[in-house]
Amino acid sequence: MQLTTIRQRLRALGALPLHEQRILRDWVQGRPYDQGRRRPNDFLPLGVRTALPALDAELHGMARLISSHPGEDGSARLLVGLADGQAVESVLLPRDGLCVSSQVGCAVGCQFCMTGREGLIRQVSSGEIIAQVVLARTQRLVKKVVFMGMGEPAHNLDNVLEAIELLGTEGNIGHKNLVLSTVGDARVFERLAHGVVKPALALSLHTTKPALREQLLPRAPRITPEQLVEAGEAYARLTGYPVQYQWTLLDGVNDGDDEIDGIVRLLKGKYAVLNMIPYNTIPDLAFKRPSWESARAIAATLHQRGVLTKLRDSAGQDVDGGCGQLRARAAAPARRTIALKRADGP
Repeated sequence: MQLTTIRQRLRALGALPLHEQRILRDWVQGRPYDQGRRRPNDFLPLGVRTALPALDAELHGMARLISSHPGEDGSARLLVGLADGQAVESVLLPRDGLCVSSQVGCAVGCQFCMTGREGLIRQVSSGEIIAQVVLARTQRLVKKVVFMGMGEPAHNLDNVLEAIELLGTEGNIGHKNLVLSTVGDARVFERLAHGVVKPALALSLHTTKPALREQLLPRAPRITPEQLVEAGEAYARLTGYPVQYQWTLLDGVNDGDDEIDGIVRLLKGKYAVLNMIPYNTIPDLAFKRPSWESARAIAATLHQRGVLTKLRDSAGQDVDGGCGQLRARAAAPARRTIALKRADGP
């Protein structure tokens, strides 16, 4: 269900914009409707009040918790069931953050990502994105939302921007605490610059070599690392907060001295932060996670050479829950059951 659909249904019931705003605000903030100065019986039109219990049940039914996997770092990976039986992953992050998914699957096909192996199954609606936030707020406080879960937000931009606008206007989340992560797409830079809510931006860099980037991100837009940083820098200057550049550190692939030199060339002097994340090991993939000591040495070198670098660990590393692994494990028994039925015949 899209947020525009919810608004249209409310209008058909006699709601005015201020009534829509109240209902959506209470939903996204996880507040009962009977709180606040204006009680529903005194404030909402009769048609809305009559339909509200059924609508409320529908809104809260868009996302349900299938399982939770706490990590030692204070994070928790959530496997979230959607109304049609599909599932996505959300991650409760330390310091009141939440990572949400924008697609079921992903079409970019990043070679080091479990989600990219299954391709795109469907888009996640703006309502389902908000529903992930609402569900997470039943578990703990959420003050920051990052679009870094399953999917490429640029490929579902209408739904993502609609959700970001509601979170930034009614969700009690500061604009710079909304972070859109993308592999880079001209449409993202164009539309974010004109939005009511301008989120922070995280750009998937991963390498300074154009040819290697095409190998690692085979179906990403053909934008070079230089072009990506140029577009990111323009947006950073527009919004007044730095762009985060994401770098999944792969042992023997993008951790050499030539890459360090390339990072310094691209990012030194830019309004930027480099988030370096050692690869989250995925079975059956050839990539390897570098040692923490090696990653720490690379980050220290970059910092000394003038690039603000933060070494991060992917949430869920200790529960083997990164990059779509929870969803893949949950789907595996169902696939085996289907295969057995086919083998046995009708």
